[in-house]
Amino acid sequence: MDKRNERRTEQRLRYSLPVWFAEYPKETLAQGKMVDISSRGAAFISYAHDSCPCFGQHITARFKVPDYRLDHSFDMVNFRRLAYVCRVDRVYTSWRRVAIRFAEPLPFKPGEKQC
Repeated sequence: MDKRNERRTEQRLRYSLPVWFAEYPKETLAQGKMVDISSRGAAFISYAHDSCPCFGQHITARFKVPDYRLDHSFDMVNFRRLAYVCRVDRVYTSWRRVAIRFAEPLPFKPGEKQC
């Protein structure tokens, strides 16, 4: 990636675990695969189907994030966040990369706590 165009203010944690999402909290959840996460937002891959979020949409997302400790151990912490879809990119014919911004940041910076 070209560092001159980098606008990120925080290092991302790259990992591949499920993320569950829906437009409304009581709807049936769709599943995606997390790509990366920071305290303020995340990106995940989703099938390009009716439940794939659209740009500008608000969704509820459920996911787990590793919280690393100084002794190189970690706990998986569950989160549920309201989020705004700030970008949707076509990856393949049937896949989309969805970038979201959380309404409330995580209590730690996942990419900066790695061992």
